[in-house]
Amino acid sequence: MTTAEVGQLVYARGLGLRYGASPILHDIDLDIVEGSQLALTGRSGSGKTTLLLVLAGLLRPTDGTVSWPGLSAESVRRRGQIGMVFQAPSLMPELTAFQNVTLPLRLRGASLDAASTAAMRALTSVAAAELCGALPTQLSGGQQQRIAIARALAGGHRLVLADEPTGSLDRAHAHEAALALRDGVASTGGALILATHDPELAELFDQQLAVVDGSIMQSVRTR
Repeated sequence: MTTAEVGQLVYARGLGLRYGASPILHDIDLDIVEGSQLALTGRSGSGKTTLLLVLAGLLRPTDGTVSWPGLSAESVRRRGQIGMVFQAPSLMPELTAFQNVTLPLRLRGASLDAASTAAMRALTSVAAAELCGALPTQLSGGQQQRIAIARALAGGHRLVLADEPTGSLDRAHAHEAALALRDGVASTGGALILATHDPELAELFDQQLAVVDGSIMQSVRTR
């Protein structure tokens, strides 16, 4: 049975990355399969964000290998299979919340009806349906981040990488949004890796990977 046949999406061995003489990541082995729900925990500066960017193919490692056996071999197509939620919402300021969610779907070839249905479902799941007509400048930071999470959910990506996506939300909304992200990705059969320094949010995920000084120090099953 091949790697792809067992649903493996990402395969990393001996992964390392340096900026000049400074090691940011080193000696990381990681397997991500379909349906994985992983929380990357660790303090700021531990390497969580850098690891997500390498797994997304946005940074090239300086050591080891990373491959995507369960995703497209063509890098441009593969990027469409990977959704990302950053610490900053990165919404297009001239578009409404609804348009920000539907635009990536339309660019990938979805019909207007299909994109609209997926967008409304995703916006509703993060309690943001009432924000559809608002421009990003009319929204709080927390509201903007809920739109960014909805955009990732609506895409039906095979792999979603989220970097502190609830950092600008209050406790209740952070918990709600993290659950919506976890369950929304799970409903599509995709995999989710969420970086967080919040231990309560990490407990919502099947597995926790502790990142310390650029290495994965331990793996903890939580559910």
